[in-house]
Amino acid sequence: MTSISGKIDPVVRRITATDIAEALGQGLRDFQAAPLYGLAFGAIYALGGITIMLCLTAFGMIYLAYPLAAGFALIGPFVAIGLYEVSRQREAGQKPSIRGIWLMVRSRGELGWMAFVTLFVFVIWMYQVRLLIALLLGLNASFSSLHEFITMLLTTNEGLLFLAIGNAVGAALSLILFSLTVVSFPLLLERDVDFVTAMVTSVRAVVMSPAPMIGWAAIIVVLLIVSSIPYFLGLLVTLPVLGHATWHLYRRIVVPV
Repeated sequence: MTSISGKIDPVVRRITATDIAEALGQGLRDFQAAPLYGLAFGAIYALGGITIMLCLTAFGMIYLAYPLAAGFALIGPFVAIGLYEVSRQREAGQKPSIRGIWLMVRSRGELGWMAFVTLFVFVIWMYQVRLLIALLLGLNASFSSLHEFITMLLTTNEGLLFLAIGNAVGAALSLILFSLTVVSFPLLLERDVDFVTAMVTSVRAVVMSPAPMIGWAAIIVVLLIVSSIPYFLGLLVTLPVLGHATWHLYRRIVVPV
């Protein structure tokens, strides 16, 4: 099978839960071997979350903190691009460097299109949350604190319905974006393919190994949400470990050329 650019499509292999466990172990070892890079990218991700939270507080929209924390996991694969490159360099026996990471990422123009896809889905997620609030809680719904918002969610029929529908829509969007990106970003980093081919390859990987891949998606979402609770500080460690592990899982999924 050939891609739209006329090149041979990447070959995808089945994986198991064992592959995920081993990839996590390799990801942890990469983080331990190059902790400064991991902490730096984790800090960028955490600072982004903190900045958005401060903006929500300033504009009186702190009630969006929960959906933001859930949706923030959607852009993790984009932020972790540099971590994939660190793992790739270590795998090739090279010493990771900021310059090397920057030059490689900058040379892969198709990554920009994947970044657009990721951010687009994140924007859709946040807009549908605001739409559900307007439809179920009222057009002029406002809350003085996060505690008040959570209390309303858990003690009213409208709040419970909002949680049910919001989480269902969020799960669907997360699964779609995960399927499109789990292999796409590392594939685009390593090979000269177009972003459509990368997305198709990623979806094929999920379809070929649905249970392990959905399990991996659940691990990512849960760890990123839990890590976001303590002012996003847990992301300093969680993001780099997951980022490195994603690279090693990609290696197990896509047959090397």
